[in-house]
Amino acid sequence: MRERIFIGVAWPYADGQLHLGHVAGAYLPPDIFARYHRTKGNEVLMVSGSDQHGTPITLKAEQEGKKPSEIASQYHQQFLDSWQKLGISFDLFTSTGTANHAEVSQDIFLTLLDRGYIYKSSMLQPFCSHCQRFLADRYIEGTCPYCQSSGARGDQCDECGKPINAVELIDPRCRHCGTTPQFKDSEHFFLRLSAFRDRLLAWVKQQAHWRQNVLNFTTRYLEEGLKDRAITRDIEWGIPVPVDGFGSKCLYVWFEAVIGYLSASKEWAKSGGDEEKWRSFWQGEVKSYYFIGKDNILFHTIVWPAMLMGYGDLNLPYDVPANEFLTIEGRKLSTSRNWAVWLPDYLARYDPDPLRYLLSINMPETGDTDFSWREFVRRNNDELVATYGNLVHRVLTFVYKNFDGCVPTPGEFDSHSQELIDKAGDTLNTMDKLLYCCHFKEAIRSAMSLAQETNRYLDDKSPWKMLKQDRQASATALYVAISVLSCLRTGLYPFLPFSSQKLHQLLGFTGAVGDCGWQLHFPPPGQKLLPPQPLFSKLDEELVEEETSRLGQTCY
Repeated sequence: MRERIFIGVAWPYADGQLHLGHVAGAYLPPDIFARYHRTKGNEVLMVSGSDQHGTPITLKAEQEGKKPSEIASQYHQQFLDSWQKLGISFDLFTSTGTANHAEVSQDIFLTLLDRGYIYKSSMLQPFCSHCQRFLADRYIEGTCPYCQSSGARGDQCDECGKPINAVELIDPRCRHCGTTPQFKDSEHFFLRLSAFRDRLLAWVKQQAHWRQNVLNFTTRYLEEGLKDRAITRDIEWGIPVPVDGFGSKCLYVWFEAVIGYLSASKEWAKSGGDEEKWRSFWQGEVKSYYFIGKDNILFHTIVWPAMLMGYGDLNLPYDVPANEFLTIEGRKLSTSRNWAVWLPDYLARYDPDPLRYLLSINMPETGDTDFSWREFVRRNNDELVATYGNLVHRVLTFVYKNFDGCVPTPGEFDSHSQELIDKAGDTLNTMDKLLYCCHFKEAIRSAMSLAQETNRYLDDKSPWKMLKQDRQASATALYVAISVLSCLRTGLYPFLPFSSQKLHQLLGFTGAVGDCGWQLHFPPPGQKLLPPQPLFSKLDEELVEEETSRLGQTCY
């Protein structure tokens, strides 16, 4: 039976380039998941977009002497280019700058206001006497009152992940000029989060399938109690508050950005000519997954579910498979210090699949993991090239040369051959179960284990040596190997879409590999193969030192 799968992906701020931490944390996992489900024949809607509002964009615009809209547009286009090159297969990647998003956000605001879940109140806001303005979240920094980390912002501490109100910061300062701000009363709207605490806690305790870190973090936070939070702020760049008297204020970005999942779904439906089609991914029998980094957990397991509960008639998240962080060469990623590997920079020099492979087999699912250029080269050369790529190339090259460029006709399988065929089928079944539960690292390891087993099988059968002595035995062994390659093009497609499509064509299949279904396809004997080509290229060891030396240097 076909399932409906909604995939919401974290919205990147349109204030800078994407880096590998973003990819490993929030963008590669949902693409693997979406490709898998599409291959299974399930209905999938995967959406995201550029988060174009808020202080990150206004800060960047001030630094560069540009309008916020110019900054947002510049990075939005860069995101689209990166997704295309890396193979991130969104059904729609939009932005929070659309009229549609503003309309949907204001509708949710007004509905929650009408139902008593939003109320007006005054709050102390930091005001910089030097800059002569109220300081929105990222315009103020200080020490976190919870973990004592310096550099906490006026909305959240990145070190401990807890939301913060600016007035709670210890030793606050204006980020622009360093002045200690005064705190003045300013009227704002608040989301009555406290009203949802018990309902949220009861719901969360039912989510036994969530990753333990997500479940524990969310449960602990709920048990400590929820505070109401301001959802408007003193800033002109953003979605206007749809209430008279609030013309100088906008909806807080953390409130309206999560609404993007719904607004993007509605935009997708409209673009397809059926304005109501979004409902099939938000109501009824559908599972909703939200892929984010661990610093974004609370907004997706508490804030967004509370908003959905208040709004009514829309599905709550089924799963929030948040990943941990990726470090670079053993150090915490720092964009300000340029201690990062920037995605556009990587894609300008290297193929996408080797990166997808490394980040998949080393994915930070349950703990932080590290990216190093030495490991990148080793994984590419020893695993993609020597293990998998060499298996493909030596089998197809030998068959193409000695069997008229066609899939050979096998004889009867002996026990060893049948065991390998059975293992191929079992591997697809195992990967099916693992991918369904968002265990991506284990799934790709299963596929590589099958490739290793097939290499051992060929070493044992030695079809190249048997060709003159027993051509039928050679043909049978090669047919078994080709059948395993057919299995691997399917199983590895969600992870390595470019090389899987290439292998699909080399094996003589037409169309898209993802359209063939999640099953073991036995290539028909006599099927014409394409002239063999290597799937991957060996990388020079010298690039390790070259790329490592670029870290921390002049920003790209």
